[in-house]
Amino acid sequence: MSRIVAARFDTFEAAEQASLALQRSQFAADAISVFFVTQPGEHGSYPVGGDRTNDPAAKHSPKGAIIGAVGLGLVGLVVGLVIRYGFSISPWILFVTTLLGAYIGSLLGALIATKHRRPARQPGRPTGRRQAGVMAAVRVDATTETQAVRTLRDAGGLDIEQAEGQWRDGQWVDFDPVHSPVLTDKLPATAH
Repeated sequence: MSRIVAARFDTFEAAEQASLALQRSQFAADAISVFFVTQPGEHGSYPVGGDRTNDPAAKHSPKGAIIGAVGLGLVGLVVGLVIRYGFSISPWILFVTTLLGAYIGSLLGALIATKHRRPARQPGRPTGRRQAGVMAAVRVDATTETQAVRTLRDAGGLDIEQAEGQWRDGQWVDFDPVHSPVLTDKLPATAH
């Protein structure tokens, strides 16, 4: 396994400039790779499409749907009782209002429980989903890692990450676009 440092850039031109800066900083050309990462959800990891079997943000949606269905189902039942006995309407109104309340409650409960909070962006911690862009990656060792991070940062690199991976023939061969990147903890204190 190789130690790898990578940064995201908005354009291929910017990533290529970072690659040249890395080469000027004494990194070999076959230790640098530039490649494009598509938007989350477009990596085609599954035959029917998509990147994951389910969205991590929807982990609590089933519980929210149940709580919402029970809560608004009870509200629907109370409304149905008021309508039934206040206006002497058919007992079917209880059934209809309870089901309508439970249906609306399950939808609202699931939506409320589905949160799209991004994890805190802290060095050494996963960042959540990887953003699309052009990646410039470089194979490093313990003595060159800080220099690579500094060079990528100075070249305008965003989301500078650290990883372990297989590097072969100038490529990060086991790069996984779905894997949550871990921001580097090697940024100098003066980083912006």
